[in-house]
Amino acid sequence: MPVTLKSGSAFPTMSFDKVGGGTIKVGGDIEKWTLFIVYRGKHCGRCKKYLNQLEAMQSEWHDANFEIAVVSADTEEKAKADIAEFGWTFDIGFGLSQVQMKQLGLFVSTPLSETETDRAFAEPGIFCITPSGDVQIISVSNGPAVRPDLVELLDGMIFTIKNDRPARGDLEL
Repeated sequence: MPVTLKSGSAFPTMSFDKVGGGTIKVGGDIEKWTLFIVYRGKHCGRCKKYLNQLEAMQSEWHDANFEIAVVSADTEEKAKADIAEFGWTFDIGFGLSQVQMKQLGLFVSTPLSETETDRAFAEPGIFCITPSGDVQIISVSNGPAVRPDLVELLDGMIFTIKNDRPARGDLEL
């Protein structure tokens, strides 16, 4: 089982190459909250459904003062193909490394066949990161079927921010 980030702790600062050029930076001290989503990659139909929902809700997340960052272990070509097919307008990074997967506490899978994909890939991970760079919400799954509902997550984050709620899950047993 992967090592999980500790809630309320500093999120590891990471950078990813961004489709279309430039980089996506997550973690560290920024001015806004960050919704950071790790998706399995082009081969995952459930990921596409989830990211289509994110696309439809993007303005609501921005209105709540969130930056959106999405990344997978895919190549740039695969990420570009998904953007072309689905019209996603949020920033998408590519080339998530196994070292980064481990830092994030993600489950990692090997492809079932060469037709699925050509490399190990991360299972879903969703993180909400404070403007000061701390982890507020951590959700990792060992398979594609379990992810937080984006409507509920946004509603909960608006409540959390409005009421200055601390990160939960801090008790170590």
